[in-house]
Amino acid sequence: MLTPEDYKSVFKQAHRAGSPHFTILARENSLSHPRLGLAVPKKQIKTAVGRNKFKRITRESFRNKQHSLPAKDFVVIAKKSAQELSNEDFNKLLDKLWHRLSRPSRG
Repeated sequence: MLTPEDYKSVFKQAHRAGSPHFTILARENSLSHPRLGLAVPKKQIKTAVGRNKFKRITRESFRNKQHSLPAKDFVVIAKKSAQELSNEDFNKLLDKLWHRLSRPSRG
């Protein structure tokens, strides 16, 4: 996702899947493929190294799962405790939330 309008539309009407470490918002898009947006505030993850690690792991997980994800816009929002997770736990949690948001909407 590239423009502020893309993010605003997701924040306005989104399905949520969350954990104590991060939240994923999802909203249907008019494209034929899923898109990823990241929100990693400096207030939540203080160091650039930590923010970049969060983004790198999230993008890799999305890249591996995008073929099984529906055509939605996804925004992943970091929380402070995300930096405490090991890479393996981080990926497992992301996989669980991707799966939860892939299910059809409940009307």
